[in-house]
Amino acid sequence: MKLGFVGLGKLGLPCAVAADMKGHDVLGYDTNPKTMSKAPRRYKETGPDGVASFDPYLEASAIGFGSLEDVVDHGDIIFVAVQTPHDARYEGITRLPDERVDFDYSHLVRAIEQISRVVKKQTIVSIVSTVLPGTIRRLILSVASPRLRICYTPSFIAMGTTMRDYLNPEFVLLGVHHEDAALTVEAYYKSMVDAPIVRTTLETAELIKIAYNTFITMKVVFANTMMEIAHHVEGADVDEMTRALGLAHRRLMSPAYLKGGMGDGGGCHPRDNIAMSWLARNVGLSFDLFDSLMTGRERQCEWLADLMCASDLPKWILGYSFKADSNITTGSAAVLLKNLMEERGYEVGLHDPIVDGPDASFDPAGPVVALIGSAHKTFAKIALPAGSVLIDPWRIYNGDTGDIEYVPLGARGTP
Repeated sequence: MKLGFVGLGKLGLPCAVAADMKGHDVLGYDTNPKTMSKAPRRYKETGPDGVASFDPYLEASAIGFGSLEDVVDHGDIIFVAVQTPHDARYEGITRLPDERVDFDYSHLVRAIEQISRVVKKQTIVSIVSTVLPGTIRRLILSVASPRLRICYTPSFIAMGTTMRDYLNPEFVLLGVHHEDAALTVEAYYKSMVDAPIVRTTLETAELIKIAYNTFITMKVVFANTMMEIAHHVEGADVDEMTRALGLAHRRLMSPAYLKGGMGDGGGCHPRDNIAMSWLARNVGLSFDLFDSLMTGRERQCEWLADLMCASDLPKWILGYSFKADSNITTGSAAVLLKNLMEERGYEVGLHDPIVDGPDASFDPAGPVVALIGSAHKTFAKIALPAGSVLIDPWRIYNGDTGDIEYVPLGARGTP
């Protein structure tokens, strides 16, 4: 098929390259001219083989770039993957504000309006951007040209493995508004993947996408609560607990995200929970579960801050990306921890060779209290000055503990 991708960020571009890999004729457009090239990207993105970086796939692709009008004229399907951002206060790196707001849909609305102005024929537009339930009918259909045939196909990907996840989904979600468009979009996905396709209404698809993301936060908060309990009970081990629960596939589903550590982060999970908290208040929900999840995430960071503050040594956080071996810091619980520590009046050093590059140095003049904020493999053998305290929420350190106090959270050993 001939495909157009509007929005070539961390989501749109890897998906466009994946479509090119499967033999589709892809043309892309972005309002930022710098993204319309095959130049190397600054963010880490693992290729579908699980090893190679994204850049060689981009460079080898036949993907083209053009004006918005070129892309709309070109595509049998136009995938719109523009941002629907939240205010920085709602990314999960600062204390949870009392007030709540919806996402900012101005970029998405403007993209649909601009597509509507240049479209010359009946054209399928499939929206990929994350939105709250009811948004497409409320804000998009009213500004879309009658020539646009609308679908909603959000992807279930993780930043850093977008292309791999796009090519290996658990299922494909297809929100249907125009049946003829849905048939074409379904044929496209059948050419891409061998996975179930869930066809449903626009509103149900919007709900499924946001439910998926916020369910992950619920699992992470639960696992971290168990980690904190295990840390206080001698003989209890959180990893043994989560491994056992991970075997309970009949009732508890998969072990993914069921590991004690830091709170979840990235550009989706914290912000989606906070936005759903706004929706819960806006519709008068009987109980705001999403506020509780984000409050739990924040309180767990407060507990980590308490552990760091128990020592008078200088404070360091080792790793501040939102997950292991990624250089993306959006929504990072480690950054939230840093901000909470600074709120208490402490100076906190940050060291992350993935975010800052391999030349980033960590050479404190004397003993420190350090907490592993991101479970980068390099921290398994991190060298600390004698007399230091190493707090490890991930329990990944396996280096020499002879000269340091090692605190593996949630694994105190047999009494």
